[in-house]
Amino acid sequence: MRRATSPISMGVSIMKAQVFYEPEKMEYTDVADPVCGSADVIVRVKACGICGSDIGYYYGMSRLETPTGKGPCILGHEFSGEVVEVGEMPKELGLFKPGDRVVLDPVQYCNACEICKKGQPNLCETKTVLGVSTDGGFAALCRSSYTGVHKLPDNVSYDHGALTEPLACATYATGKLGVEPGDTVVVYGPGAIGLMMVQLAKARGAGTVILVGTRDYRLAVGRRLGADVALSAEQGSEYHCADVVGFIKDQTGGKMADRAITATSALAAMEQALEVTGRRATIVYFGLPGDKDRLSVPVLNQILWDKQIRFSWLAPQTWPAALRALSTGLVDVAPLVTHEYALPDLIQGLGDVRGRVGDPIRAVVRP
Repeated sequence: MRRATSPISMGVSIMKAQVFYEPEKMEYTDVADPVCGSADVIVRVKACGICGSDIGYYYGMSRLETPTGKGPCILGHEFSGEVVEVGEMPKELGLFKPGDRVVLDPVQYCNACEICKKGQPNLCETKTVLGVSTDGGFAALCRSSYTGVHKLPDNVSYDHGALTEPLACATYATGKLGVEPGDTVVVYGPGAIGLMMVQLAKARGAGTVILVGTRDYRLAVGRRLGADVALSAEQGSEYHCADVVGFIKDQTGGKMADRAITATSALAAMEQALEVTGRRATIVYFGLPGDKDRLSVPVLNQILWDKQIRFSWLAPQTWPAALRALSTGLVDVAPLVTHEYALPDLIQGLGDVRGRVGDPIRAVVRP
């Protein structure tokens, strides 16, 4: 796939993009338009969300999946747009046409290896990722394999469509919980994905959803979106609870929670998820800790209570369900879009979200 910083030859069309080079070095500049291959679709980006991983890449807390771990690369992997060019293969199949409103699955699987053919495309070892290993959505245009393109329902805005990727991930993770009617579900982390998980757990029949985390403004949104209880360990919080485990024990009459899911990388939350869950409970770990982090598990108690501990990675085969959830209003993402930026202001947006300026949940960039 052509790099964003390919030399611009005479006669070549150019576009504006934010090109990331290395930590805290990114330039809003002219680059060559992406070239449409036979199996590609070119999309004019309409909205691209700022994910926590984008902040990690820009500030040097995480490495890209490029050969060097750095740029040049255009970041941005949560985006929606309008089709402007269609390659021969998708054109012959009648899948897309210019003007189609679409969202893009940034994880572009090979769809041919043994792992993909086993129905495990999220584990494909030859996948590319838009905005992580190759150019993504913080640009006027982006190229995608046609297999990663999904049509956006007419009643879903581009801004809300840009949240399809995190919602697809939340859908996959929440599905692993196996929520049954009336279950008590504990969700750790009131960020955008945790707030989606609250709604998905309710939609799957949870009787009580308990949201645990920090920052009152996020917990307040969680309550509006369906959390029955919000708890915070922060002193002075409106939702302060000094003993979350004891509270949940009292709330459930000693039985503890049936399900717990962690939409946070905090090890304390991952360990507490084991403490707040009861017999035959299921715990799903979703948030990504550091590569040197280690989780302490009181193994005997988990065995004696016949628990299941699961892990969730990416969003295989959940995009249609996520788009239906948006279209039908099953999941409301409107309260999650709190900030909007123009493409030249991306660096400011990254800093604002990192610094929690203006109580951000999800910021959207509009090229």
